[in-house]
Amino acid sequence: MEAMIQMPTLTGTDSEAKRKEIRTYFQHCFRRYESLFKTIRQEEAYFIKADPLRHPLIFYYGHTATFFINKLKLAKIIDQRIDAELESIFAVGVDEMNWDDLNEKHYNWPTLEHTQNYREKVYTLVSELIETLPLTLPVTQDSPWWIILMGIEHENIHLETSSVLIRQLPLSMVREDESWPVCDEAGEAPKNKLLAVPAKRVLLGKAKNDPYFGWDNEYGHHQEDVPAFHASKYLVSNAEYLSFVASNGYANDRFWSEEGIAWKRYTKVRFPRFWIEDKQKPNGYRLRTLSREIPLPMNWPVEVNCLEAEAFCQWLSEKEGKTITLPTEDEYMSLRAFTGFPTYAEWSREEEVAGNIDLKDAASSVPVDKYEQNGFYDIAGNVWQWSRTPIYPFEGFEVHPAYDDFTVPTFDGKHNLIKGGSWISCGNLAHEKSRYAFRRHFYQHAGFRYVQSSYEEQVTTNPYTTDSIISQYCHFGWGENALGVENYPAKCASLALKYMGKRPKRKAFDIGCAIGRSSFELARGFEEVIGVDFSARFIQEAERLKESGVLRYVMPTEGELEAFHEVRLEEHGLQEEADKVVFWQADACNLKSIFTGFDLIFAGNLIDRLYDPKKFLDSLAERLHSGGLLILTSPYTWQEESTPKEKWIGGYRRDGESVTTLEGLHEILDSDFRLLDRRDVPFVIQETARKHQHSIAEMSVWERK
Repeated sequence: MEAMIQMPTLTGTDSEAKRKEIRTYFQHCFRRYESLFKTIRQEEAYFIKADPLRHPLIFYYGHTATFFINKLKLAKIIDQRIDAELESIFAVGVDEMNWDDLNEKHYNWPTLEHTQNYREKVYTLVSELIETLPLTLPVTQDSPWWIILMGIEHENIHLETSSVLIRQLPLSMVREDESWPVCDEAGEAPKNKLLAVPAKRVLLGKAKNDPYFGWDNEYGHHQEDVPAFHASKYLVSNAEYLSFVASNGYANDRFWSEEGIAWKRYTKVRFPRFWIEDKQKPNGYRLRTLSREIPLPMNWPVEVNCLEAEAFCQWLSEKEGKTITLPTEDEYMSLRAFTGFPTYAEWSREEEVAGNIDLKDAASSVPVDKYEQNGFYDIAGNVWQWSRTPIYPFEGFEVHPAYDDFTVPTFDGKHNLIKGGSWISCGNLAHEKSRYAFRRHFYQHAGFRYVQSSYEEQVTTNPYTTDSIISQYCHFGWGENALGVENYPAKCASLALKYMGKRPKRKAFDIGCAIGRSSFELARGFEEVIGVDFSARFIQEAERLKESGVLRYVMPTEGELEAFHEVRLEEHGLQEEADKVVFWQADACNLKSIFTGFDLIFAGNLIDRLYDPKKFLDSLAERLHSGGLLILTSPYTWQEESTPKEKWIGGYRRDGESVTTLEGLHEILDSDFRLLDRRDVPFVIQETARKHQHSIAEMSVWERK
């Protein structure tokens, strides 16, 4: 494999040397990602679904490039997009979240050539930014350089996830490439055994001044006294796991959780995803690697999802008469500390390989007894190691505003942490403080080691939303009326339905839907409502309410005191309307072309918060049926923090004369719309029990000509 390029530190004294270091790292990682796709033999392979719950590979090939542009645009580092259509198509849809659109009829994927040309333009733009942006050290989270590093590490994530999907393509569609060699070492597996790990206090979490880039969930602090336990000397090998398969472990439901049983019945699975049954041999299997099929290497680590790993532990517990489980995150970190495994800063600078990680060894797993550290093997690298810990925020967790949906959607109790990295984990993924989590049915290059432990982890998934902004919007949408003012989104939706009168009410579009109250209310009259919002955190809460019928959040009352609130759709008479509502994450200024054919478009308190309101308004006529209504509300609070002053459509002077927002709306909309009515609609935003913001929005109602 090629020489490793180190992840740059955020510190230093020579800005120009750091600029060169970041440029080298960006260009290397960008081209390495493209190199992975050279293992694909034919263009057709980019457009089929390797995994039924994921997009085709063309999405992932374009996604990492558009991520740079979308985040640079969001952070106001660049003014112009490269290709707005591609930057919409490739924007979201990575994890199979409930709101992701995985219906391929909605996508007109660009050609591979078009996508590659786009990638080249992004490569040039980012390279030029690196050459010209002012650079002050250390790089902090509010620096434009943080966004560039975020884009690089995001691409490293998809280097790994895309390699998993390539492993799921038909073998005829891939080819071997000398840059991605498969290990040729295989043999009998060593017998696994449990070794003692002493009690230890673990201290987890990054400080703000940590010398390496990190994702939001890594920051904060967590401390725990972990009692002594025993851990398996090796990762579970293919041979060890084969005993579970051969003993009919997949068919025996008593080893599986309810979630595991449901997954088994859905998939009809009988053995791990990357095994291929060889019916010529009893219990015979082959293994699919990145680019070939090989006889199942008995001494390589097995690759399974968390549900399979949990079932194996239940089976082994029964077989051995011991309490065998997956380790918690705390136990994994305790084991790592006990073995003295070097930190990323240490091993990434050494010639001696610390493990099968960072593509230093092979583009595949290697034998489980190759890399030893204080009596244990594969402390890091080879394959990720499933934990039984659902990801949760450390004390002091804060969302980074440039990527608010990286971690928060996974704080749902359904995403378990994986630890240690795999053979292809590079950059941040290889760092000891990284925290990545996937749904338990998800496949990564992941296996597991087991522990004998009675440790009860003190981690709970809080069902109440405590983020102050999210809670404020929850209360704005669903809380009790304050100061005698009617609930604003409910009032706006009621007025919209009255304005619709006898017009067709087939499909409504609620842009800037926040926590979804207006979308649910519009469903009282419409057959279908699509609600979109830029914030994935808002969409997460709206989707949670749609699916469960319940939303819980916390509001401050005074000082440290808080009030807990619970919203139920049935109490608002909206439980049946939920089936008519769909929520999407979307950028209002760069909406997908599939959003069309509406009888009503409602944009509540939105236009004065957009980075390009004219572009947004110009796109609406083609999405609306003739005779349909466009209803806008806004308090016209123009601020340069959200909208550059040159993009304001009102609230300024032109040639010495005042231009109101309504006048600006007429200038933009009159060619396609006629104004039917305008009225004031008051609203109240509660901050605490005794502090409220009282505002008055103007509602303007426009009919499509």
